[in-house]
Amino acid sequence: MAVLTYREALNRAMTEEMEKDPNIFLMGEEVGHYEGAYKVSQGMLAKFGERRIIDTPISENGFAGVGIGAAMVGLRPIIEFMTWNFSLVAIDQIINSAAKMNYMSAGQFPIPIVFRGAGGAGGRLGAQHSQSFESWYAHIPGLKVLAPYTPSDAYGLLKTSIRDNNPTIFIESEVLYGSKGEVPEGEFSIPMGKSDIKREGTQLTIISWSRALMYVLPAAEKLAKEGISVEVLDLRSIRPLDEEGILASVRKTNRALIVEEGWNVAGFGAQVAYLIQKEAFDYLDSPVERITQEDVPMPYAANLEKSSLPSEEKIIKKVREMIK
Repeated sequence: MAVLTYREALNRAMTEEMEKDPNIFLMGEEVGHYEGAYKVSQGMLAKFGERRIIDTPISENGFAGVGIGAAMVGLRPIIEFMTWNFSLVAIDQIINSAAKMNYMSAGQFPIPIVFRGAGGAGGRLGAQHSQSFESWYAHIPGLKVLAPYTPSDAYGLLKTSIRDNNPTIFIESEVLYGSKGEVPEGEFSIPMGKSDIKREGTQLTIISWSRALMYVLPAAEKLAKEGISVEVLDLRSIRPLDEEGILASVRKTNRALIVEEGWNVAGFGAQVAYLIQKEAFDYLDSPVERITQEDVPMPYAANLEKSSLPSEEKIIKKVREMIK
């Protein structure tokens, strides 16, 4: 297998799909001549030209709307937000146009569009640039929401998203762009709605996705040295959700801890916890628990930012309490 960075895997997925389908184009701020704010589109302008790699003004509401209109007439846009924090400017277009158009037109206007870009906290970027919005977008019927962790998952799920005829919210943690992982040489895709067991275990299931797995997997390794066997389930797909995968793991381990980078109140983990207590209540040996970001705007100071986020220490402490 090839070892690629997260950004290289995304680049490869987009490039391969654009080579096969001339209706696909990439549009967003600095995606062309600057080659992307996080260099995800590096080399693509030279390969595909300005008609298909389109630099935009700082106008998320405008170019999101242009992309939706293009999708309505048969093109397949990829819209890059420099950060998902900026998608708030375009949220009316995403929710009231992209998510609803196919339904409101009785299927006359499928919307094959991917909205993608950096999400979650970075590193000392402040409260306005450090927010996780997967629960917001998962709340909306008509949108699909993905949040991959590994380069391989990012590649396979982005290809699936580009080929899908529905609007997809594709959230890439900005701290993962430089992370490396094995990606199979040949072309492949990963179906939406299918979770992945990143680590097998027997005593407790930790359910997580995206950047939070940076804390979960090392914590599981340390707990194993204490004789505590933790299963790590990476959702990857937030909507559609792999309900059977979640329930199968919890029924095996009899305990569930949900770890997410977003806030606690109305976070997506609450939906997962509801599913578990509704469908697997009799299998539980302890209450479902959650670890989230602290319920504050993200601090700027490095020590406070670290304290606000989930951590290995918080996870290990909570698992010990649950296993007692």
